[in-house]
Amino acid sequence: MSDYLTKSVTNDGMFRAYAITATDTVQEAQKRHKTWPTASAALGRSLVGGVLLASSVLKGKETMTIKINGNGPTGMIVVDADANGNVKGYMHNPNVDIPLNKHHKLDVGGAVGKNGFMQVMKSLGGNEPYTSEVQLVSGEIGDDYTYYLAQSEQIPSAVGVSVYVNDDNNIGAAGGYLIQVMPGASDDAIAKLEKRLKSLPMISELILSNQKPEDVLKLIFGEDNLKILDNMPVQFKCDCSKQKFANKIIGIGAKEIDAMIKEDHGAKVVCNFCQNVYDYSEDDLKAMKVIADSKRKVAKD
Repeated sequence: MSDYLTKSVTNDGMFRAYAITATDTVQEAQKRHKTWPTASAALGRSLVGGVLLASSVLKGKETMTIKINGNGPTGMIVVDADANGNVKGYMHNPNVDIPLNKHHKLDVGGAVGKNGFMQVMKSLGGNEPYTSEVQLVSGEIGDDYTYYLAQSEQIPSAVGVSVYVNDDNNIGAAGGYLIQVMPGASDDAIAKLEKRLKSLPMISELILSNQKPEDVLKLIFGEDNLKILDNMPVQFKCDCSKQKFANKIIGIGAKEIDAMIKEDHGAKVVCNFCQNVYDYSEDDLKAMKVIADSKRKVAKD
């Protein structure tokens, strides 16, 4: 597998840890949305963090939608992820490339902004999704996922996400880690972990040097104190379809569909997540209008 996530626990039971390589996933997003360098890094970090978060708190067919809005140039970033390594996302303004920050790195925090929120909506199989919202702390994405986990999930964690963008705007490397502190973890072990993470190179640099997710985790905890539980494929995947969008058009009602027929003689829908385009002819709309009208009559009766 090209992109994948590794799940592990430490042998002493003090930490649960995930690491991911997602270069192809972020490259797919960059290609579909034609993001500029700083925007590529912002969207890429959000996608990586979304996979890590979903993998750590979801199970089965559960899904989540993450909205990040720091009132910066990128506008809102939206990510959908599930428990099985599938992720998709988009941002309101993909054409953002601002000057480097003081560390001579892509200024993701400046592009995203921090005067806003991160909202997580989890669809757990019930009628209503569970929604939680926290303030952004930096707009750098990794810090914001860390803060969300501490505040909303009550799980002390450390999240690191990183994207390296090549000079030609392609994605050179993308990945990250998520470490959760388990009950009973000693203060000494936590302090040692914090010190180790501060000295750790950026994950994208490790991936560029051919380090795999397992290698990253071993670098953090040591090979003798780590038990690998699973490797899970990761991919950019959108489940949109012409029929799904047709159902949404039917849902707006026969009157609105009739207006579309008279004014535009057809319709074009572009998926926000993957940019796939779906065209509907006038005859398609007429058929949808019949269905919408019959549904209205049934509901009325």
